[in-house]
Amino acid sequence: MASSAKVTLFEDIFEVTALNPDGKKFESVNRIAATGTTYECDLLLDINCQIYSIKDGEKRTVVLASTLNLDGTPDDHFSYSASANGSEPSLADAYDYVMHGRVFQIDYKKDGIVVIAASFGGLLMRLTGDQRHLSSILPDMRLYILIK
Repeated sequence: MASSAKVTLFEDIFEVTALNPDGKKFESVNRIAATGTTYECDLLLDINCQIYSIKDGEKRTVVLASTLNLDGTPDDHFSYSASANGSEPSLADAYDYVMHGRVFQIDYKKDGIVVIAASFGGLLMRLTGDQRHLSSILPDMRLYILIK
């Protein structure tokens, strides 16, 4: 899977530190708070808990990618075919939960810290960490989040 390195914008293993830290707001959505084990980034992420469950204390690999194509060719970002004929493998094949979305805000804080906000069809993500590790993520960028 070395070819997927071209499409990966960010990858880390996150440990869930809290589930619904501000209380449960929606029946089918859980908000997870997690901390990266390698880059020590903080992640706040909404997930559809009816199709994917995460428990407090679990560790999950989280990847942000610009495309699901293993050869790095760009996606059209307007449609998705889950390999209807099964002949075209994709990055999504190796993950349990995949969402497509768009970065809507990037805030640069002091000491090289950046806060990235993205929406995946209304499910929100806030990723906070060192700018050196998150420099590939740009304003208004369309991207995928993949979790296993």
